[in-house]
Amino acid sequence: MFNDIGPLELVTLVVLAVLVFGPDKLPKLIQDVTRTIRKIREFSESAKQDIRSELGPEFKDFDFEDLNPKTFIRKQLDNDDLGLKEIRNGFDLKKEMAEVTDAVHSREADSPSSGSSASSSSPSPSESAGGRVDMTKKPEEDDRPPFDADAT
Repeated sequence: MFNDIGPLELVTLVVLAVLVFGPDKLPKLIQDVTRTIRKIREFSESAKQDIRSELGPEFKDFDFEDLNPKTFIRKQLDNDDLGLKEIRNGFDLKKEMAEVTDAVHSREADSPSSGSSASSSSPSPSESAGGRVDMTKKPEEDDRPPFDADAT
């Protein structure tokens, strides 16, 4: 409930409470607040029990925390029936990225001892650059279609 309150903030709240309510009334105020919190918890538990009894015996193990979407999704993803744990554990991101990098740079296919098939044919412009395509090179002017003023 108060997980984000630090020690300095807690001391400040206590000092403010003593100044506002006074040292005489503060113990009674604390007792009243704790009694109210206890009654609210009892009311909440009785309401949960009433809902469980009204839902019937098939919902006797119903957990109200499952109504929280974050908890519900976490519980469903941890379910072994879906097989998601095997998929998650079987996926190695570093290995997959290394395979993709190798495929992009074609390290497996363009080794120096690839045989006579590559040496017999004339290399294309993309092969002459070491198997890499120069993406910064602008296309030649002849590749553009001619401009037709009537078509526009």
